[in-house]
Amino acid sequence: MSLEDWPLFEVFIRKRNGLSHIHVGSVHAADAAMALDNARDLYTRRMEGVSLWVVPSGAITVSDPADKAALFEPAEDKVYRHPTAYAVPDEVKNL
Repeated sequence: MSLEDWPLFEVFIRKRNGLSHIHVGSVHAADAAMALDNARDLYTRRMEGVSLWVVPSGAITVSDPADKAALFEPAEDKVYRHPTAYAVPDEVKNL
């Protein structure tokens, strides 16, 4: 398998425990183990995170921006889904 044939993996890093993973970039690799090693070498050189995820790009399904109204606008009338009425204690740092 040549370098051009290696699949693309998307890389996600969690900065600290309690936070969500965020997308930071992509790497090419022959398999998932190599993708994890490449992601570690490329994206965590300065102790930037506590957890790495690598996902084959082909395994990600995305929504069409044209479907925005059908997917996201129905939630506008469900205010109970928005935590705006709750007071967050000062001790809670990551919510």
